[in-house]
Amino acid sequence: MQSVPTVSPPLTAGWPQARWGHGQALWLKASLLVSFLAASTAPSPLYALYRDAWGFSALTLTVVFSSYAFALLGALLVFGRLSDHRGRREVILGALALEFAATLLFWRADSVAWLLSARILQGIATGIATGALSAGLLDLHRERGPLVNGVAPMVGMAAGAFGTSMLVQFAPAPTQLVFDVLMVVFAFQMIAALYLPETVERRPGSWASLRPRIAIPARARPMLWQVLPVNTAQWALGGFYLSLGPTLARIVTGNDAPLVGGVLITAMVLSSAAAIFAVRQWPPRRALVTGATALTLGLGISLTGILLQSTAAFFIGAAIAGLGFGSAFSGSLRSLVSLAEPQERGALMAGFYVLSYLAFSVPPIVAGVSTGLFGLSATALGLGGVLTLMAGAALVAMHRRTG
Repeated sequence: MQSVPTVSPPLTAGWPQARWGHGQALWLKASLLVSFLAASTAPSPLYALYRDAWGFSALTLTVVFSSYAFALLGALLVFGRLSDHRGRREVILGALALEFAATLLFWRADSVAWLLSARILQGIATGIATGALSAGLLDLHRERGPLVNGVAPMVGMAAGAFGTSMLVQFAPAPTQLVFDVLMVVFAFQMIAALYLPETVERRPGSWASLRPRIAIPARARPMLWQVLPVNTAQWALGGFYLSLGPTLARIVTGNDAPLVGGVLITAMVLSSAAAIFAVRQWPPRRALVTGATALTLGLGISLTGILLQSTAAFFIGAAIAGLGFGSAFSGSLRSLVSLAEPQERGALMAGFYVLSYLAFSVPPIVAGVSTGLFGLSATALGLGGVLTLMAGAALVAMHRRTG
């Protein structure tokens, strides 16, 4: 008996039948990445209000802060390859539903337990979304995809930190209002995401893909090892500024206004976004070397600002470090994206972000433990010195490879 060949369903199969065009889908996915990252930094300016209300320790704050990173890491390890099998759209919709639920938990939070639960669920949702959205952007446009992948998270982090700081400074009930806004945004985006076109064929192996592992495509592994030292240094520095930066900004400036910390984070991440845009045509290795140089210089200037209580040096150093982060991030990403087939992109981006967020999560943990023993300034100077040496060592290693 002759077998009948199976025909794969069209990429737009499913409800609803109408779909956005690829250009519209690119900008929608960019907006989703902005929103997920804005939601991730939105709680940071609120932590001081939560501590005043509930009286928890600095160590508890560290647990809450780091729980997001570890939940995100776990989600990337488990779900990072799922969109390569189930499709980008389905995974993105699931992540949006979880993010909406996490935002609702934040809105309802009246204790550390609620806050911790919200942060963990948010980390899971962001981890699931990160791999699918990053791979989906690469599917939609070969040149714009990597650029949007770099710029959108920076814009999102800036919007979340600065927007929340503004609401804390000037608006009533910010611990509810912030999440009112986010829930409205995510509700509209869930509706819009229903119309996303699918960009990969569904294929078997969904359950097997949930086995936790870092699945870097074989062709990309040598390049990953080359960019890993710089990538580790840049993400560790990012964790340093985002965890200690707002508190240090208030100490250095002598100003306790919540907006001060928000301005610091905004200066760093927007300079990162500007650097990603500026170096988009550079060879990846040039971007990596420039980024490592700026990271080393910027953190050194910031540490000088802490020692001398110089507001200008502290903020200028953060902006220079942000330029370094953006340049190095662009170089790392563009070095890797061409080395994976479409059905491998989810796995590649998940593995890349697992290694990145591992580096990102270390400084907050070290800071939380060390601050109680040595004080905030000593911890910042010691940790910052180690990270400066790390960035410098990565720079030296790159020069040796090219020499």
